[in-house]
Amino acid sequence: MAIGNGTPPPGSAEKSLGEIVNEVTEKASLLVREEIELAKAEMQEKVKRIGKGAAFAAVAGAFLLFMLIYFLEGVAWLVNDLFNVTSGIWIGFFVVTIGLLGFGGLCAALAVRFFKTGSPPTPQLAIEEAKKTREVLEEARH
Repeated sequence: MAIGNGTPPPGSAEKSLGEIVNEVTEKASLLVREEIELAKAEMQEKVKRIGKGAAFAAVAGAFLLFMLIYFLEGVAWLVNDLFNVTSGIWIGFFVVTIGLLGFGGLCAALAVRFFKTGSPPTPQLAIEEAKKTREVLEEARH
């Protein structure tokens, strides 16, 4: 169908097969590039958050380590006082050391368990979006 001057109206369905294939290819390529950019942005955001969390955890860990030293010193002296030890004050420190060994072993076992069940950070939003896009394209194909 032509307008009064013989040109087809804008948006008409009179495109050649080559133009349609070219347009679909360009849009698919653009879609893939946008999916990749989404995945990159999501991963950068997650890594940034993990980095900030690690920095604050390190500072907190340093303060807790200093606090723990004084606390354990106090516990060792408390054990000496409770057992009324006067000749060998090392007994209180030995009891605290055994307790720390047990607690450290428990924490190590839990850490191994959490590492095994954990997964590396993945771009979940980008993966979900890619799955949705694939479903839409497969539905359009049928």
